[in-house]
Amino acid sequence: MRTFALAMASKKGKILIVDDNAGIRRTLEILLPMHFAEVKTIPSPATLVSSLEQFRPDVVLLDMNFSTSINTGNEGLYWAGEIKKMVPEVEVVLFTAYADIALAVEGMKRGAFDFIVKPWDNEKLVTTLTTARDKARKAMGRDARSGSGMTGGVIPGQNGNFMFWGTSRPMAAIRKTLDKIAPTDATVLITGENGTGKDVLAKEIHAHSLRSQRLMVAVDVGAITETLFESELFGHVKGAFTDAHTDHVGKFEQADGGTLFLDEIGNIPLHLQAKLLRAIQNRSIVRVGGTEAKPVDIRLICATNMDLVQLVREGRFREDLYYRINTVHIALPALRERREDIVPLAQLFLEQFAQKYHRPLSGLVPSAKVALENARWNGNIRELQNVIEKAVILSEGSELTAKDLDTRSETVIPGPTGNLHHNAQEEERLVREAMDRTDGNISAAAKMLGVSRPTLYAKLKKYGL
Repeated sequence: MRTFALAMASKKGKILIVDDNAGIRRTLEILLPMHFAEVKTIPSPATLVSSLEQFRPDVVLLDMNFSTSINTGNEGLYWAGEIKKMVPEVEVVLFTAYADIALAVEGMKRGAFDFIVKPWDNEKLVTTLTTARDKARKAMGRDARSGSGMTGGVIPGQNGNFMFWGTSRPMAAIRKTLDKIAPTDATVLITGENGTGKDVLAKEIHAHSLRSQRLMVAVDVGAITETLFESELFGHVKGAFTDAHTDHVGKFEQADGGTLFLDEIGNIPLHLQAKLLRAIQNRSIVRVGGTEAKPVDIRLICATNMDLVQLVREGRFREDLYYRINTVHIALPALRERREDIVPLAQLFLEQFAQKYHRPLSGLVPSAKVALENARWNGNIRELQNVIEKAVILSEGSELTAKDLDTRSETVIPGPTGNLHHNAQEEERLVREAMDRTDGNISAAAKMLGVSRPTLYAKLKKYGL
């Protein structure tokens, strides 16, 4: 009998299986423990959120359909998106019938790792799932160090941290502040230019908090449409509006017991800020279409690249909300304000991408270091990361040279209102490049450009993209 190659692989990691077919669940409960340290199955997404929080899987194998009366695959797409929003480092593999393959491909565009077609081949199934597991564990740092915290973002970790702290005085002061506030439940407001690592600092605070073993839920509130704002944050009950076929747990409830990170909070329209303020003040929410107030126990962290004080003066941001989210304020410095950290950061990115792309690069020649230190870096660490990745891919030598590096600052410089400040030709080029770099992901491209999703939609329409 032929045995497949991964049968002898070491058992590690956790997999969560979501499938309404009891026979399939029993089969996988026999097969997958040979390859995973822990296997958990649930029959529907009804307990998916709590399972993610309590079981903390590396991989989710997710069926595309659960309702007997609905066979569109949209449930799978919806829950795949929800999983990637809640825990981006967890890999999602879609479980699909032949008729759903087009939908499964759409799921991959939305962040799913891969898909498995039923009836499946055991070898392909195990290979796909263990590859997804290894990718997730590497992203989470679970194979590199103990703990199960979530990593990611644009800044590589150092000595077990998510942030690269470097040696600059501004970052040393922030680290000192973090040591004081992390163990508390103090609300934190993180400000700074795009690409400085506000989301990674939020993860660092959560990882050092007393809530570190609970979920951190990150929400790009600037990317939520006004019509879905309340539903996304507070949830809704079945029948609350058209297409509300089931109850939906909002982000506040998902973060109960853990940390809620609201990114781009300066982009929330004024009339919705009152609803957010009420939930923060009361530490309770009412689902759309419901009447019951549900208490939530969260630690709140917010971030923005905007000048909220100026927005308050202009009447575009509520003063009471500003003071409610600003118990502790941390302003991340721009990369140009911590130039001694540029080369060490570049070296870390070089090592990361050399390994990813299997390039035998040993470091940076002196001229490359000078070029990096003298660049403008309007896009901060995110731009540095992109420059190094491109150089690693295109380089031909054993070290990166100044010629390999494209250090022209090509990242959009966001103004205080998050608009694009360029002539039309330059603006179109930047929008095209952002869409190319993110493979057409609107949310990611908007974040890269420092604008809201509606603004980016308008630009795409303007330039016929």
